[in-house]
Amino acid sequence: LSIKEAKSASVRKKKESIQEPRFDYYNMDRGDYDDDDDIDLTEDELSHIVEIYDFPTEFKTEDLLKLFQCYQKRGFDIKWIDDTHALGLFSSPIAAREALRSKNPLMKLRPLSKSSSATKAKARSCSDYLLPAKERPQTSAALARKLVIGALGVKSNLTKEQREAERKKLQEAREQKRLAAKQREDAWEGK
Repeated sequence: LSIKEAKSASVRKKKESIQEPRFDYYNMDRGDYDDDDDIDLTEDELSHIVEIYDFPTEFKTEDLLKLFQCYQKRGFDIKWIDDTHALGLFSSPIAAREALRSKNPLMKLRPLSKSSSATKAKARSCSDYLLPAKERPQTSAALARKLVIGALGVKSNLTKEQREAERKKLQEAREQKRLAAKQREDAWEGK
């Protein structure tokens, strides 16, 4: 073989070894559900829940959370059914509908009303724990610091101004909680 023929043979081998991708992520369809499709989420009391299925068995909770990271700030959680089925708990039915419209080649989604019987049974059995995901309330380290300092018998290293600021913040939080409870009570009484 001449040098020229050897080079062209090696180039042909390189071209043959290029593997086509299985999924076209750049032109991925954002939804195989139209607005007219019958994703009936309004009638179901658990309409904020979708079934996640047909994902690899190697997936862990972190992997699924990464796939749904755009819903994390609004509230999203996962409850496992088995190795390839899980329930996605969204903060609202609107967020669940939005997720159903998205398409991901690594998994499939369907509303709970169209899910498998095992998934429906699991959802019914633990329906008390399947409330919409809510954001954790703001917390303060003041109480924990006070308990630790009291238990250890040491003196606090906070200045008087810092303690006053913490105390004021806690009092404002209590007042907001009281106002919210009053508004709920007034709403029930029709005021």
